[in-house]
Amino acid sequence: MRGIGPVVASEQQATQQLSTLRRFLQYLRPYRKEIPIALTLVMIGASTQAIGPFLIGWSIDNLIARGNLRGLLLILGLLGLIYGLGVWAIRGQIIRVGWIMQRLLAQLRQDIFTKIQSLPLSFFDRSEAGDLMSRLLNDVNTVNQAFGQTIAQMLGNIFSLVGIVIAMFAINLRLGLLSNLVVPAMILTTSFFARWARAKFRVTRQTIGELSAKLEEDIGSVREAQAFNRVPINIEEFNILNAANRDANVQAVAITAAFLPSIDFLNTLATAGVLAYGGYLAVTGAATVGVVTSFLLYVQQFFRPIQILSQFYTQAQSAFAGLERIFLLLDEPSQLQDAPDAIEMPPIQGEVKFENVMFGYNPNQLVLKGVNLHAHAGQMVALVGPTGSGKSTIINLILRFYDVSGGAVKIDNIDVRSVTQASLRRQIGIVLQDNILFSGTVAENIAFGLPHATQADIEAAAQMANVHEFITSLPQGYTTQLGERGAPLSQGQRQLISIARAVLINPRILILDEATSSIDTRTEAMVQEAIARLLKGRTSFVIAHRLSTVTQADRVLVIQQGQIVEQGTHAELIAQQGVYANLYALQLGTTPTMEAH
Repeated sequence: MRGIGPVVASEQQATQQLSTLRRFLQYLRPYRKEIPIALTLVMIGASTQAIGPFLIGWSIDNLIARGNLRGLLLILGLLGLIYGLGVWAIRGQIIRVGWIMQRLLAQLRQDIFTKIQSLPLSFFDRSEAGDLMSRLLNDVNTVNQAFGQTIAQMLGNIFSLVGIVIAMFAINLRLGLLSNLVVPAMILTTSFFARWARAKFRVTRQTIGELSAKLEEDIGSVREAQAFNRVPINIEEFNILNAANRDANVQAVAITAAFLPSIDFLNTLATAGVLAYGGYLAVTGAATVGVVTSFLLYVQQFFRPIQILSQFYTQAQSAFAGLERIFLLLDEPSQLQDAPDAIEMPPIQGEVKFENVMFGYNPNQLVLKGVNLHAHAGQMVALVGPTGSGKSTIINLILRFYDVSGGAVKIDNIDVRSVTQASLRRQIGIVLQDNILFSGTVAENIAFGLPHATQADIEAAAQMANVHEFITSLPQGYTTQLGERGAPLSQGQRQLISIARAVLINPRILILDEATSSIDTRTEAMVQEAIARLLKGRTSFVIAHRLSTVTQADRVLVIQQGQIVEQGTHAELIAQQGVYANLYALQLGTTPTMEAH
């Protein structure tokens, strides 16, 4: 009974691998016309390899033994033509197959990137950016190394092997049988090492993903690491992951190092057998010297494809491990797909309703618990409350980054789940506390949400955001190149460009997440002025940590533990002497009117 578990596991692995290969081969469908051409070239190349030893053996018996120099010269010329044709065919097959494989792998990368871009935010809540980058780069590169660079050679060797086996049995049945006696041993050896290698290569793919995630995280937070004297700890943690990846690769290499000598030993054993038995047949007159010579050449050719195929099979385990990770990502459900009957969102007027909304990032833990709110078109609604109370979640649901667990979010009385996400988000602008700029020109960053905007529109948006004068003072103005995350601009300058980006799309609903935090007083005044212009005539939701910034809001919603506990204008909430009044007094440094609850 002990052996049943490993057998079942092996069968499951084989089934999974076959399924992975079948899915990978589906990427060949667009190249139906090119594949027959490549296969024809492969067959021509393989045929030339199989003909050569036969002609050499025949020449020894029928030309060299009889002193026919003229006939020998003709055969040498024929061999030159045959091998020349083989070189042309092999070169053609490598180019053709390489052309197909590189396009296939480019499509695979495109599919991965498209999938990553379309996945819901809930997926990224539990995934690391570095690991996703590893799947797109490292795993695809592993597939490229295993298939893209050797697939043409592998196909050629398969056809060569078939041709050689046919020729061997046709020339001498007994020597053919002897030569193939080691094939079962070779198959068992390959199977053993491949099973062993598969597990090790899975570990290498996993550890390189973890290492990439750690690298991406630590590079992005190097400033914080230095500020908090975290550098030695980060180095030690990286060393641990790096060592794990090193050990996994060393173990995988050790398998290959043991596998290739085993195949070489079987090759030598078969050659010795053919030489001994073939020599006996030649001495006794049962076979000619030319036949034995042909067989020795065939045995060398016979085991070369098997060696290459066996080595490829072992290397392919790493590729299969990478493909499994890739297909797991591609199979990740896109939870926020447009409904089959989704419509385009009509021009938004700006009315927003939450009707008994329930939501949790974890199904077993609700963040919002029966939230009801009604924002009229053109109103400024401020969301205040402690960290983790649900303010950002309300914003995420308006943008439909997540779907509600219960209830409904409606804009102009239209459930956001009934419209296409693109048409919804096209009419909503957002300015975050941690604004993100991208490598590219200043103009490209402003036009991020409207890539085909004219230069005049971009400059008009910048003027409205109070950043035009600053941009024109840059060395190349609007064509000035920015680095990663907007370097070398200051926080305030990046914030003003983010506001210009929101201005450009002319949103009907605007979301601001503490857009004036972490900037100096002078820049804050410019940001506040730009925001005031942006808010006019638009429905806006403002997440505020500094309550002094929301005194002019039409409605203030106080959020605690996923519920709206108070709502009203600033003056009304102060008069209530409740939670909001207490928070406001604490921020102003005065005596609280009551205990927070």
